[in-house]
Amino acid sequence: MEVSAPALHAALNGLTVLERGWLSSNNIVIHGAPGEAGAVLVDSGHVVHAEQTVALVRRALRGEPLARIVNTHLHSDHCGGNAALQRAFGAPIVVPPGNADAVARWDTVRLTHATTGQRSERFTHAGTLAAGENFIAGGRRWDALAAPGHDPFSLMLFDAAHGVLLSADALWENGFGVVFPEIDGEPGFDDVGAVFDAIERLPVQVVIPGHGEPFTDVAAALARSRSRLAMFRSQPERHARHAAKVMIKYHVMEERRIAHGVLLSWAAGTPFLQASWQRFGALHSESPMAWCAHFVDELVSAGVLARDGALVLDR
Repeated sequence: MEVSAPALHAALNGLTVLERGWLSSNNIVIHGAPGEAGAVLVDSGHVVHAEQTVALVRRALRGEPLARIVNTHLHSDHCGGNAALQRAFGAPIVVPPGNADAVARWDTVRLTHATTGQRSERFTHAGTLAAGENFIAGGRRWDALAAPGHDPFSLMLFDAAHGVLLSADALWENGFGVVFPEIDGEPGFDDVGAVFDAIERLPVQVVIPGHGEPFTDVAAALARSRSRLAMFRSQPERHARHAAKVMIKYHVMEERRIAHGVLLSWAAGTPFLQASWQRFGALHSESPMAWCAHFVDELVSAGVLARDGALVLDR
């Protein structure tokens, strides 16, 4: 849906938030101020929604040029509309510098699209935005802040003058994104905690997360997320199970409906889930397929997915 941002908080005047559930990230249109070249779009959703994204952005722009697209990070749900938007508007794309070479070579393993078994469409980038740098859009200065943990190269964008934080997947109202480095055996939980501390020190009035509606009770969101992080730190296997279920649900959202056997074959052949099973599931199940079959059953029991005979359906 298109969120009327000023109705939520006065600091969001001049912004349009395009929110569409969880397959696509939020897309934030920062409308240009007088003297600027046009609007800036932050993140572009999933490739499955690319045509819809172009239509929604066009409607939000109301004839205003799209001057630039900025990606907070390059998971497939945040950059999947890039190519379609480039074709439609000719807007240059700016990415975190840690992703620039992978984009130029279109290395889908380094971009994690191949390792997580997710779809993407190649695009080209025109420049980078690093932590510590800033840009002007909508008459506001947006500072790029490092937000590693969910993704090593992820950024947040902060407008200090108005207290507006675009938090990407570093902080949602009720949680945060999967800490992918931890699944790969690399540290990530400490980075997530450090980002929470950094957010707490900022004069934030309103957060536009990567998924979900904007929110203002930042202290409560941080408390919930810190509690969740503490649980995952103490039980890394629980985080791995959570991550596996997220990946399975995400793939079913991509497909809408998929044969149960096809879904399990996809899961067993996905490098991310294979590695997760080897580190966390091999003692409890005989194969990645059996491990993931258990998670499908749990997701159906929880009402997150549905079964119709041999088919698994999104809900």
